[in-house]
Amino acid sequence: MALSHLTLRQLQAIRAIYERGQISAAAEALSVTQSAASVLLGQAEATLGTRLFDRTTRRVAPTQAVEQIIGIINRILADVASIDAVMTDLKELERGVVRIAATPATGIALLPQTVQRFLAAHPRIQLDMNDCAPDQFFNLIREEKVDFGVGIPPSDRSDFDWRVLHHDPVHLVCNRAHPLARRQSVPWNALDGEPLILARRNYGVRDQVEATIRETGGTPNLVSEIGFLYSAEWMVACGMGLAAFPARLARAIRNPEVVILPLVEPQVTRTLAVITRRGRSLSSPAQRFVDMLAHDLR
Repeated sequence: MALSHLTLRQLQAIRAIYERGQISAAAEALSVTQSAASVLLGQAEATLGTRLFDRTTRRVAPTQAVEQIIGIINRILADVASIDAVMTDLKELERGVVRIAATPATGIALLPQTVQRFLAAHPRIQLDMNDCAPDQFFNLIREEKVDFGVGIPPSDRSDFDWRVLHHDPVHLVCNRAHPLARRQSVPWNALDGEPLILARRNYGVRDQVEATIRETGGTPNLVSEIGFLYSAEWMVACGMGLAAFPARLARAIRNPEVVILPLVEPQVTRTLAVITRRGRSLSSPAQRFVDMLAHDLR
């Protein structure tokens, strides 16, 4: 048999007896009975096939065998203690890194409040934000370069799991001088033929917007494709056209020349989810961030 076959409890018994020179004192340190400590020592010696201590009526004396291995035992137990400390810190959110993927627009619209609260509550946890382009989003999760992503769920579950956090209604982003700006809400069929500033294909809600206009009897009139929220903001403010974004994203626009109006008949929503690689669980810090985000979105 080899040292690797010893149990952790047997290693602790060897160290306690070596340090205290008495089985009774070692038993007290281990919070077991003297007979239990003797059994642990006997098991260890049987496993190793050699005597570790010479017993007398009052004390035990270490043999050459235990002198040769006590340094190894101490290192093993120190490493185990380090593992325990790391796991405790992770569970108690005293250390760790949370790696998050989100597009710039999603980050602007959804994450600031949660990030601020999380860092205030858990200052020793590092947040690693990857503000990726939409076409990079799922690859980062699939390749496990991040713990999770915050965005629109994929069309299939072959590589991913997700937890839906929020359904965000799509709103119209409109120049203040446009006739539609005087309404309290805007039906989708009112967008028939209107000049539209939309995200690039496969970005955000582009497909939903065009499909809904067609479903309500209209024809999408695309005049500009954009990749960034702030491009749509200044274009709409200049009167180049109308845009449509999820409400939380639309409200990130602060330009006084722009108004935000609900799109109705029907109400169209964007599903927001936390997305992970299929079969992967979240660390305690990552799970805590997700729970805080879910709370903030409610």
